[in-house]
Amino acid sequence: MQHKMIEGYRLSPQQNHLWLLQDQDKMLPFKVQFALLIEGNFEQKILEMALQNVVDSHEILRTTFPGLPGMTIPLQVVVERSTLSIDYYDLKNLAPQAQEAEINAVFNSVSQLPLDVVQGTLLHVYAIALSPHKQVWIVCLPAMNADTSTVGNLVRVIGRAYTSCLRGEELNEEFIQYADFAEWQNELLESEETKTGREYWRKQDVSAALNLKLPFEKVSPLHTKFKPKHLQITINQDLVVGLEELAHTYDTSISVVLLACWQVLLWRLTGEENIIVASAFEGRKYEELEQALGLFAKYLPLACHLNETAQFSEIIKQVRETFQDVYKWQEYFTWEIAQDQTEKPLFFPLSFEFEERPEPYWVDGVSFSILHQYVCFDRFNVKLSCIQQQDTISAEFHYNSTVLDEKTVNRLATQFQTLLESAINHPETAIAQLEILNEQARHQLLIKFNQTQTNYSPVRCIHHWFEQQATISPDSIAVIFEDQQITYAALNKQANKIAHYLQQLGVAPEVQVGLFVERSLELIVGLIGILKAGGAYLPLDPVLPTEGLTFRLQDAQATVVLTQQHLVKRLPESGVRVICLDADEGTIATENYDNPVSTVTAENLAYVLFTSGSTGKPKGVAVEHRQLFNYLNAIIETLDLSGCTSFATVSTFAADLGNTTIFASLCTGGCLHIVSQERAANPEALADYFRRYPIDCLKIVPSHLAALLTCSHPKQILPRQRLILGGEACSWHLIEEIRKFAPECRMFNHYGPTETTVGTLTYSIQPEEIGQRSQTVPIGRAIANAQVYLLDSYLQPVPIGVPGELYIGGAGVARGYLNRPDLTTQRFIVNPFNQEQESTLLYKTGDLARYLPDGTIEFIG
Repeated sequence: MQHKMIEGYRLSPQQNHLWLLQDQDKMLPFKVQFALLIEGNFEQKILEMALQNVVDSHEILRTTFPGLPGMTIPLQVVVERSTLSIDYYDLKNLAPQAQEAEINAVFNSVSQLPLDVVQGTLLHVYAIALSPHKQVWIVCLPAMNADTSTVGNLVRVIGRAYTSCLRGEELNEEFIQYADFAEWQNELLESEETKTGREYWRKQDVSAALNLKLPFEKVSPLHTKFKPKHLQITINQDLVVGLEELAHTYDTSISVVLLACWQVLLWRLTGEENIIVASAFEGRKYEELEQALGLFAKYLPLACHLNETAQFSEIIKQVRETFQDVYKWQEYFTWEIAQDQTEKPLFFPLSFEFEERPEPYWVDGVSFSILHQYVCFDRFNVKLSCIQQQDTISAEFHYNSTVLDEKTVNRLATQFQTLLESAINHPETAIAQLEILNEQARHQLLIKFNQTQTNYSPVRCIHHWFEQQATISPDSIAVIFEDQQITYAALNKQANKIAHYLQQLGVAPEVQVGLFVERSLELIVGLIGILKAGGAYLPLDPVLPTEGLTFRLQDAQATVVLTQQHLVKRLPESGVRVICLDADEGTIATENYDNPVSTVTAENLAYVLFTSGSTGKPKGVAVEHRQLFNYLNAIIETLDLSGCTSFATVSTFAADLGNTTIFASLCTGGCLHIVSQERAANPEALADYFRRYPIDCLKIVPSHLAALLTCSHPKQILPRQRLILGGEACSWHLIEEIRKFAPECRMFNHYGPTETTVGTLTYSIQPEEIGQRSQTVPIGRAIANAQVYLLDSYLQPVPIGVPGELYIGGAGVARGYLNRPDLTTQRFIVNPFNQEQESTLLYKTGDLARYLPDGTIEFIG
């Protein structure tokens, strides 16, 4: 049995790397293609003869890459003779505009054709005749055989060969053959004498580069397809002049300034302090290699360490020094060294290259000039290619379309140009303060995403809204607690009696009344009674220790507490007037049951809720009627609650989570189910209750709901119409679980700190949504008359996709912290984006979030 043999040369490290990157699509994305404009009194046959001579004299243009079964890496084999492949197009009869369109169409069509690097013809030419003295060649080569510098070198050598052929002379030039270079480089990397160079690269930690991710990279498999696309912008001429001046000032090149700007932008978008970008190096630093053809170039990692206080000028200097180091050691980098640090796919996600496009090349009255080109010899997620041609610079953003979409890359291009202008004009400015958002982007983030203006007038107190509802539906059941229930008329009358009683005790606007009551009918009666008296209710959780109760009552300067007989002994002996809603029922019953009159307005306090402080000392959040009024209107409208007839609250009244269902129910004529603490914690007991009393609308914390869904009949836990999730981040896994049991129920994620009145953002979870675009369920957009801003540490808006601190403004911002002017000033700041004459406040939440492309907000933590 005869064994097939191949005689050839080892691949160069560059070719070896590229071969391992290829998909099983005949190297489709990895190619070198350019459109060459040829003008003048040329002779077609001489041109083609010149091209054939160039192919004959340069082995790399005749090199294929066959292998044998079992071989992972092929050999490079030089074919003795390679016949030219030329396709002809005659466009002489078309108008110039039509000719240009056809050239572009052919260029794009050719770019999609596979190249056979194993046994096919390597160099393909498509000759397009435009006139007797003008034609365009579209030339295509595999990237295994060429790189960016090959294009210019090939054009020049074709021109010189044309002159030689025209004069009947031999092309008398000495060329470095690529196979010889490949062998030299392989031996170099194996030599003990080059150990120092290899050690330089072993000390460079490239793992950070391989983990860099831009915002909104698509969730995709590790070995996703590589489908490159690109978009191009032209850098403003004034910026080009500024670039040249800046490069001169800091004794460096334009390419270094552009690379520094690219790294600063990537830092601003990722937040990573160590930004590693793979920069293209020609691989021709020796004079004898300058005019050589073949894949000499490689992308090498350039690390840049950034922090928000560093000036752009300092980054330029850092990049310049790193670039010089890498240039010195460029031939010693191999991916085998990088493999020691990572098991991820071996390519750098973020890349950069700078190319000086050659001037038209003239020989014997014929000019050769490159119209445009496509070069891809390595993989990337995003590559910035800056091309200087005469006095213009264009920036091409090449991207893997399976990882990033066109809109994201468009934003990236705009941000780069904005940052470049800012950096050129202010090189001594800290990089964190350079602009990356143009006016259009700022308007979108600050204005367009916050167009929530809605007129809810006249603004009134919440208890007046309830009184109106009690008139509309007096005989409807207002509240149910276990086996007790009360109608709207009865609830209104009982609350009125308490209100009259409290007014006799001095309760009036701005007076806080403690509400120390377990979940019951009495709790709702007392709450509404306090509001009707003109006071503000102060909910006190029955599980609070005495110390906590004492602090809250003293801080609120509460002189009256509504409670129940069995809780009295829990109250501190602080001199407050204690009224037992059960034991003192007889006394209260003698009071007037008509709606009381008070001087309370929407600008007065409605309630004070104490939240836990970071130092352990709770702080009281003071919320006014107008804030609660706006919230209630907005949430009824946004969640479309008007069709719900039964609501349930399963959380503590000492927090505002339940205010959504409590007030929405009582102000729209619904029936409010107050679930006891014991039942709310027992999945089976709650499922049994909801079976007997089906619920339309439920608001609950996601982790609480997840625990309840472990019951034997999880479907019974879920409401029929609206499920509102809030209080913590919500996972997509929970949403999938809910869908299994209640596919018809509309789900909403709801976010907002107590300081901005219950909730400020809502997100409607769509029926088929499974979380492709976010890690957790988004928190959505601002409700009516609320504004939401994501800002950096300088109170400037962050770009879409970049984490920023969440600030909330608008009608829901609370008055501030009770008796804490220092903390109020710290967390409630003047709104720097206010366009109204009257000053408004923003609440600094301390939470991180980011914008999704459509303006929806995703909570981060």
